[in-house]
Amino acid sequence: MSEQTIPTMGFEEDPELQAFQQELSGAAGSEPIDVRPLPRVSITAFCETPQIQATIDAIGKDRRMARVHLKSVSGGIQSAIEFFSDTPTPNLILLEANLSYDELIVALDRLAEVCDVGTKVVLVGHVNDVQMYRDLVRRGVSEYIVAPVGQVELIQALSDLFVSPDSEPLGRTVAFMGAKGGVGSSTMAHNIGWSITASNQQDVIISDFDVAFGTAGLDFNEDPPQTIADAIKAGERLDDQYLERLLTRCSERLSLLTAPAVLDNTCDYDAEFFTQMVELLQNSAPYTVLDLPHVWTDWSKALLLGADEIVITAVPDLANLRNVKNLFDMIDQERRGERPPHLIINQTGMQKRPEIKAKDFAAALERENYVEIPFEPAVFGQAANNGQMISELGSGAKLVELFDRLACDITGRSETPKASKSLFAPLMQKLKKSK
Repeated sequence: MSEQTIPTMGFEEDPELQAFQQELSGAAGSEPIDVRPLPRVSITAFCETPQIQATIDAIGKDRRMARVHLKSVSGGIQSAIEFFSDTPTPNLILLEANLSYDELIVALDRLAEVCDVGTKVVLVGHVNDVQMYRDLVRRGVSEYIVAPVGQVELIQALSDLFVSPDSEPLGRTVAFMGAKGGVGSSTMAHNIGWSITASNQQDVIISDFDVAFGTAGLDFNEDPPQTIADAIKAGERLDDQYLERLLTRCSERLSLLTAPAVLDNTCDYDAEFFTQMVELLQNSAPYTVLDLPHVWTDWSKALLLGADEIVITAVPDLANLRNVKNLFDMIDQERRGERPPHLIINQTGMQKRPEIKAKDFAAALERENYVEIPFEPAVFGQAANNGQMISELGSGAKLVELFDRLACDITGRSETPKASKSLFAPLMQKLKKSK
């Protein structure tokens, strides 16, 4: 494709091209730019020139990037392809590319083969070409910026991808509910949320909606002064900044919105308020785990049906089978055409307890896909008493593997390497160790 550089002479006559030229060049005039802070996202930048890498390193120190996991390395698209061949991709890949149009398209197609679902790509290029910009956007590139680019303009471009009113919600919600009380739904929610951060390197917020009896604080050994009850009391005053103050950072990529676990108030809440609250959570992190109590109210039903993914936990007895069937029938009816809920059959193989075999339990529900979690009281008991996740104990490797598999299934991210190794593998290994 021949280069079609936007001319300067006569440019004012075409408003569309003028707007595009201003967008690419980062022209912002003398007016101050209101740039919203970015949410908890991970960004990996591959830079071909020292100037762009210096800009990337500089914006990493900006207060509006405080919640971002930003990493910059030297190298272009080929380095990105090799790096992500067996590594989960971040929420956004920022690439500097100094290639011809044909070379760029081929390289982007190869990059697409190793990218996980939902990863955004922003290109910093050295060619000011309207047609190339349009072609790249049609191929799924989120933004194309012409170098050189200033720090504020780059932060604004990244911010617009995640916090602009016109952008799609950043995060996905995963609702966990038990078929009965005491079946281990919260334990599953907390361990799988942890696995999403550990195995998929994604930021997660775990929100404990069991206001009166929630265990997220106990399970993670946290006792924060502010809880989800404060968010509920805030009502219409709740916004992203207030929500940020309520969150407790449990690890580098995991934040908690815990329950107070007190009986001061009953749990008769407004479903519409929780809808607003979940929208704020969605725009704060790539994944939000909704730990729902075993109650059936307008708000719990709305949260369950409104989630992007649903996980139902049950133990293998008749009452659980009945309840799961009722839940599945209702969910299938209300969410036609959407992905069916995930099924966890927990505490199987408990000695001296009559139970329905997991395969028969699933067959009665006409479900082929399910995850069976064996009864391991020593492992789960130790984790609960220590305020740790199973993977932190150094034991229960099979359980950790099951949680990781569920995390990959829920997020749609691959468990296995996405491409074969190459001559660049030693270099990529060094890059990974430098994280």
